[in-house]
Amino acid sequence: MSKTHTFHIPVMGIGYTVDTPLKVAQYGISSVVSLVDDILVEKMREFYSQKFDLPFQGISNKIEDFRAKRITAYLDLMDKLVKENLEEVKHSIHEKSSELDKYMEMLPDVSSVKAKFKELTNGNKLKELQQWVQQNLTAGSIDVNIMTKLDRENYSNGEQLPSEYNDAHAALRGFANSTLNSSVVLSAGMNPRLYSYCESFEQFYPDANGNFNKKIILKVSDYRSALIQGKIFAKKGLWISEYRIESGLNCGGHAFATDGHLLGPILEDFKKNREALRNDVYELYANALKAKERYCPEEAPEMLITAQGGVGTSEEHEFLMDYYNLDSIGWGTPFMLAQDVITIDDDTLQQLVDAKEDDLYLSEISPLGVMFNNLRGNSKDIQKENWVKAGTPGSPCTKKYASINREFTEHSICTASRQYQKLKLEELKNKNLPEAEYKRQFDKIVEKACICVGLGTSALMKYNLDTKLEGPGVSICPGPNLAYYSKKTNLKEMVDHIYGRVNLMTRPDRPNLFVKELGIYVNYMKDKVEELRLAGDEKGLAGFKRFQRNMDKGIAYYKELFTEVKAKIDGMKENAMEQIEALENELKSIELKI
Repeated sequence: MSKTHTFHIPVMGIGYTVDTPLKVAQYGISSVVSLVDDILVEKMREFYSQKFDLPFQGISNKIEDFRAKRITAYLDLMDKLVKENLEEVKHSIHEKSSELDKYMEMLPDVSSVKAKFKELTNGNKLKELQQWVQQNLTAGSIDVNIMTKLDRENYSNGEQLPSEYNDAHAALRGFANSTLNSSVVLSAGMNPRLYSYCESFEQFYPDANGNFNKKIILKVSDYRSALIQGKIFAKKGLWISEYRIESGLNCGGHAFATDGHLLGPILEDFKKNREALRNDVYELYANALKAKERYCPEEAPEMLITAQGGVGTSEEHEFLMDYYNLDSIGWGTPFMLAQDVITIDDDTLQQLVDAKEDDLYLSEISPLGVMFNNLRGNSKDIQKENWVKAGTPGSPCTKKYASINREFTEHSICTASRQYQKLKLEELKNKNLPEAEYKRQFDKIVEKACICVGLGTSALMKYNLDTKLEGPGVSICPGPNLAYYSKKTNLKEMVDHIYGRVNLMTRPDRPNLFVKELGIYVNYMKDKVEELRLAGDEKGLAGFKRFQRNMDKGIAYYKELFTEVKAKIDGMKENAMEQIEALENELKSIELKI
């Protein structure tokens, strides 16, 4: 990750950040591209090849290893274009209101790069300035994201291919074989087979100078998970260069609810145990490298700790950086309104601008069986509901990336597909359930949406590319934070907002990010407890006692924190303590039902 900025842009959906590096990397800003959809990636490569008059040869799905090869080709193209963009920035030194000026203006005011640039500019040392610019301006990192759960098996002529041709494995190979010098973000839980596959690539090991060609970032929900997974990789001789902590529920996309562990206490764990994590993992790492007779650095390599999910003001950004000693903060959802950063069609963008709190909700539409942040009224959901009304529930499964269910079939299929829902509804009909229970289960089955297609379609629509395979439905997955922004913006304005130079927040009543997450968790617990209570599931209810205890500990932590750093917190939200106490009372009323 580039150290130029103190924020990064996380992956958003499948298509929303598919080409974001081409828009921001030349300004030193790091971002993340999804590797789910190789069909989308191939279309984007063709689009940019035509745009910049570059030779293009399509990679057919008939050739061996086409998925990995498509991903490598697209990443190589982005790498080439970003390097060219950065050179243009560097050579714009003589232009008025140049790209170089934009690069410098967006840097944080405390940046040493910014200070040196001003010093050389004011001193009229043009030759020295030109040389310094060439040596000191760096591009943001073009990082990639692989959802480890999406690791569908693939077949050729009816025969199952070896596991290295599984979707996530092929995506990893596509990244490893690219010219990028960047990181892969592994998200959505553990995949031991994929982790072992990382060992196959020389690029993930340090060279004789201790440098990495490719790095691994783990997206984690808590310290324990980070320690366990860090050790798993270390025993293979693989180093985790960054632990990227994401709020369980106060984020966009899939929401992996923790067992009542809140973001503040999780960050505190990392703050207290950072060096212990580094040392414990390094010991295993060094032993593994020596066992493999590989070069082993004398000291533990760089290990970054970053966080994301629900951050919305410069005060929050600064507080998290300073108090928890973080290396970067992820800003996702607010960037969804920045038209020159993400790739989104005009209609969906307007829906985001108009969205209020009630329009943003935790849904069960994901075929992965994980809670998913959704926007009411998105065109993919409307399309899905129309199919249900027409008596043909389920989506045509055109891309099959979320095909992970084998309940009825030998080969995996998707729970959002028409094939699966037809079989599942036939099974339901044969149960002869009471009408109310039948409807509840029916609604749960048909709620699943084809997001592996819907989350990429918007990018194709934006560039007027062919959507015959995908159809017109668009899925969108903003976090709850979106409700507090209500106007279209751009990269420069968003960066100025992050660093406190302007304020884009249109809602002064927005809760502090910790309080907002606490409220989401309280609502989540309330819904789940009520669901279990109505079903008479006493065992499930008993399981929520641990969830409740962790929530109670989190509330106690926030009370102490907000008292300890009152001046700073008050700048973030004056009535935060009152809101915490109100949520604590609500939690107590839920606990009485357990």
